[in-house]
Amino acid sequence: MIIISGRLYVAADARDAYLAGCAEIVEQARAAPGCHDFSLSADLVEPGRINVYERWESDTDVERFRGAGQNEDQTVQIQAAEVRKYRISGIEDP
Repeated sequence: MIIISGRLYVAADARDAYLAGCAEIVEQARAAPGCHDFSLSADLVEPGRINVYERWESDTDVERFRGAGQNEDQTVQIQAAEVRKYRISGIEDP
């Protein structure tokens, strides 16, 4: 199991438009083989922050989806990013 989690920063006044432009990407990811969850959301405290959460079955599934990549209009809007990949060895119910 792979979890990709972190945060992106865009201009605060552009965040809502950026997220609206990501709706199709979220839909595509959720329909992709091996995707268990995919979410981009506005942070409740920091105006320009976007929270990233993805859960995938394998590296192969992530890479297959990433092959398409973001469009350039979205990429140039990102001012900073801190996103990491985590390998999960086990899952338990809380």
